[in-house]
Amino acid sequence: MDSSSDLQAHMIPATPHLSAQTNAVLVDDSSASMQVDQTENSVVARDGMQNGGTELVIYNSKRLQDDLQMIGLKIKQHEDHIKLLKSQSLKLGDSILDLQVNLGKYHSAKVDNEDHSNHQNEEETTGQILQHEKSAAGVLCQLKTRHCTQASHLTFTKDVLGIVASLGQLEDENLSSLLSEYLGVDTMLAIVCKTFECVKALETYDKEGHIIKSSGLHGLGASIGRAIDGRFLVICLENLRPFAGEFVVDDPQRRLDLWKPRLPTGECPPGFLGYAVNMINIDSKNLFCATASGHGLRETLFYNLFYRLQVYRTRADMLLALPLISDGAISLDGGIIRSSGVFSLGSRQDVDVRFPKSSGTSDMLAKYAATEKQIQEMKFRLETLQEDLKREQALLKNAKDTFERKKQEFVKFLADSSSFAIQVIVRCKQHGKSSPQDDFGNLPPKYELL
Repeated sequence: MDSSSDLQAHMIPATPHLSAQTNAVLVDDSSASMQVDQTENSVVARDGMQNGGTELVIYNSKRLQDDLQMIGLKIKQHEDHIKLLKSQSLKLGDSILDLQVNLGKYHSAKVDNEDHSNHQNEEETTGQILQHEKSAAGVLCQLKTRHCTQASHLTFTKDVLGIVASLGQLEDENLSSLLSEYLGVDTMLAIVCKTFECVKALETYDKEGHIIKSSGLHGLGASIGRAIDGRFLVICLENLRPFAGEFVVDDPQRRLDLWKPRLPTGECPPGFLGYAVNMINIDSKNLFCATASGHGLRETLFYNLFYRLQVYRTRADMLLALPLISDGAISLDGGIIRSSGVFSLGSRQDVDVRFPKSSGTSDMLAKYAATEKQIQEMKFRLETLQEDLKREQALLKNAKDTFERKKQEFVKFLADSSSFAIQVIVRCKQHGKSSPQDDFGNLPPKYELL
């Protein structure tokens, strides 16, 4: 029977907050006294057999059992402390990674110090959408920007949130380009509706199933000289399955608390920067209640578009983490894995519709400085926890070794005691006694611990 199973039978509640130094002294004391105990126990067992000292045999047996229980208690304390240290290290590592992702540590280039207003960025994206003149997104965008009075009288447009490209923002232009390429121009130009009733109102059909060009979005396009050509995508939020997990605690952007990929060592793979769905910045009006059920755009629209798309610093990092990638990945130097086993090779494509840049980049450098300091402090605490963990693991190993040696000593002592008991019984029979009770007393029990 192994030592872990042995100590469970007679385990008593551990005293909390026993320091590592105290544990070390206790374990070392037990180990140091092992040779003395073995010699003393052998003498007691021998004297007991020679002189009939049954009280000494029973006393020493109880003392050995108490020693095993004490060492078992220390093993339990070390195991509990190791479990706590591992949990604290994991949470601290996640906090460091979240800080890096939240403040744009995924950037491959330096932050642009120029102050661009959010309005200018949105206008730039709107201009890119309007260049697709015959697309449904182009018609809808022109209707809202240049024919806003006419659009305000269209009841079905009240449930149109906008175009995918206009509903999120990114802090890094390179990442914006990569995610736009990953989604493709058709998805970037997709119309996002709150309800299915809105979807049905965008396009109507006659009895033969043909599109009625004079109604819905097609009729609007014709009225402003922008006939819609070809198919277009429409995303209905109320029909999407939202993310069912938790959100990052105290995060104003309500980022999703997604499981992070872990190596066998428990660490994140090198170069892992986070998930694409959490790198999108969303304005406050769409962050909480984009749907009637109270779900925001992150857990509905962008979770369904990106799901658990991982972001890495380089292709090399991404390929090394391949066993941990199940739902696709991109790297800042242009690598794309669409899904498990599906790779996008060749030159990068420049998609002409991109997410706008986030506002407030002028104070980003100040945020970087404060956050980098916080990250350094957290890393120092993490290193301290790792050192405590190694020390505690060494103490646990020492305690388990001591327990095993003490157990073997106990087994030997019981064997010697059993031999002594047999001698007493034989001696009783030789003297014609019906019971050895008078000569031996209560023999040591067969402890469950063994």
